[in-house]
Amino acid sequence: MAENNHSDNQLSLSACLEALLFASPAPVTLSQLASALEITTHQVELGLKELETYYQTRGLRVQSHAGRVQLTTAADIAPLVERFLGLEITSRLSHAAVEALAIVAYRQPVTRPQVDAIRGVNSDGVMRSLLNKGLLQEVGRADGPGRPILYATTPEFLQHFGLNSLEDLPPLPEIETQTNGNDREISINENDKF
Repeated sequence: MAENNHSDNQLSLSACLEALLFASPAPVTLSQLASALEITTHQVELGLKELETYYQTRGLRVQSHAGRVQLTTAADIAPLVERFLGLEITSRLSHAAVEALAIVAYRQPVTRPQVDAIRGVNSDGVMRSLLNKGLLQEVGRADGPGRPILYATTPEFLQHFGLNSLEDLPPLPEIETQTNGNDREISINENDKF
């Protein structure tokens, strides 16, 4: 483990980061951690990578989202933690909610009309439900007509799906664009070929 440069502290950098993340009630930025430890953000990144490696066989994870990090329990342990704390089982998401959530996750920030266009149906109720569950958040407004609200996923989204960061999302399947006899482009999913 990397050593912290503080002479008054014999703990490793990753141990200090672990303590700060454990004590923090909310996700924190790398600069907040660097400032508290009086080190550079690059050193914080290295310490967090070391901590992530350590946690791979443990019950905790370092979760990164929108430039902030926090400690969370491993997704595999969620049922055990819920049972221990007497929490109700997390409600299941409808097919429509998962569909809208996937669109936002891969295209964020995105507007509700953009989600509607991809889904082919109105997504007002689904988006409102995802906002209420804390899986989506408003992150600003688009510059287009009417200045529609932009949506993105939240750290709770990552926790719900057991992801450490958005980079852990599986890659989208390749979509091939072809032209039909009328020179119009059509998209064909590789799995849809005959």
